[in-house]
Amino acid sequence: MDKTTALASDILLGIGGQENILRLENCMTRVRVEVRDEQRLDIAALKKLPGVSGYVKQGEQHQLIVGPGKAAQVVDAMKSLIGGGAAAAFDDIEHNKAQAKSRYKAPMSDALRMLANVFIPLIPAFIASGLITGIINILKRPDIVGDFATHYPNMLGLLGIFGSAVFAIMNILVGVNTAKVFGGSLAMGGVMAGILSSPQLAQITLFGEALQPGRGGVIAVLLVVALMCWIEKRFRTLLPGSLELILNPLLTTLITGTIAIVVLQPLGGVISEGIAHGASWAIDRGGFLVGAVMAGTFLPLVLTGLHQGLVPIHVELVQAHGFNALLPILSMAGVGQVGAAIAVLMKTRNARLKKLIKGALPVGLLGIGEPLIFGVTLPLGKPFLGACLGGAVGGALISYWKVATVITFGISGLPLALTIVTGKVMLYLLGYLLAVIAGFLFTWLMGFNDPEE
Repeated sequence: MDKTTALASDILLGIGGQENILRLENCMTRVRVEVRDEQRLDIAALKKLPGVSGYVKQGEQHQLIVGPGKAAQVVDAMKSLIGGGAAAAFDDIEHNKAQAKSRYKAPMSDALRMLANVFIPLIPAFIASGLITGIINILKRPDIVGDFATHYPNMLGLLGIFGSAVFAIMNILVGVNTAKVFGGSLAMGGVMAGILSSPQLAQITLFGEALQPGRGGVIAVLLVVALMCWIEKRFRTLLPGSLELILNPLLTTLITGTIAIVVLQPLGGVISEGIAHGASWAIDRGGFLVGAVMAGTFLPLVLTGLHQGLVPIHVELVQAHGFNALLPILSMAGVGQVGAAIAVLMKTRNARLKKLIKGALPVGLLGIGEPLIFGVTLPLGKPFLGACLGGAVGGALISYWKVATVITFGISGLPLALTIVTGKVMLYLLGYLLAVIAGFLFTWLMGFNDPEE
């Protein structure tokens, strides 16, 4: 039995077997499980499993941090062990009860989780886009690659298409994902986004003003598609079965489209413009202080799940300005944590903790910080504070230097350097180095209680 299958088997045992699974899924770094009977869980045993670097509970969901890429492999192995994906399916009634209970306890957290579910599937596309854009920036520099741009203009042109494609269809992707999250028809979600983005809107005058294609960006799409899903569900219950298939999409499109153009797109425009200008103003005017506060408080936001509410802001900044000044600041939070983890590695005598840090540091350098957060700094207490303070130092410098990236979200750490705007790359790397040093020094000076086990 390979390590992945062995870990999957151990997790199944720790959560009380397949019959206790209500829902099983994964994100980039976590195995996410909802169970029928909490009493059958052995949390202590799950935390000690080799390969599990941390445990978090959000609402009704138990999350085991196993690392990037590994999470999908473990979930696939679990589904295989229990007889395929169908056996891991959850009971709709019980799941709805669990969700309702979760909403009652933490409605804000649940709303943000739904918002994140719209954008998380887009992360691979944003990563590819950002890295391709970074490669283009390098290939255009004669001091690095000579006359490459002059000799291979077609290659650069194709790379440009590859890197910008996600932004060309951004609203459509968000529309489809929003419909999926809110329980509507995926195609209808894409249609609503298509209506808002149609270039033909510019040829139509309403209330004395020409309409603006794409106004409101993803904010308008979220509002319109959420309304579309609500209207579509109402018609499903009101219309007879013989007519519902025909009349529902017709009436939903006409009603939602009208409200979208007259009310929701202008409202979305005001909101998105306020977000983009407000965030830019805060970063431009705040300097050291705003950068320090943003980066220093980001890790606590991650713990609560509130960081998910920042995703539309990242998207709006890129759509409005062509660059994102917020992401490099927030990425310093994870960088400070790298410094804190190195300090723990050098001080601790615990063999298992050393092994855990050595396994989590490489991905931490690449911007994936959850194994370090939940496996190292947070359980030890003071190193988590040291990581926050180190991130605050880096965030203050990045904000003061006005470092920006061309990507929305999905990349941080060292890979983000490839996507930094021209002329700011060395400043980003300097900020990265100083955040590591600061996180190390704060943690070293504050110390921590070295665990015996």
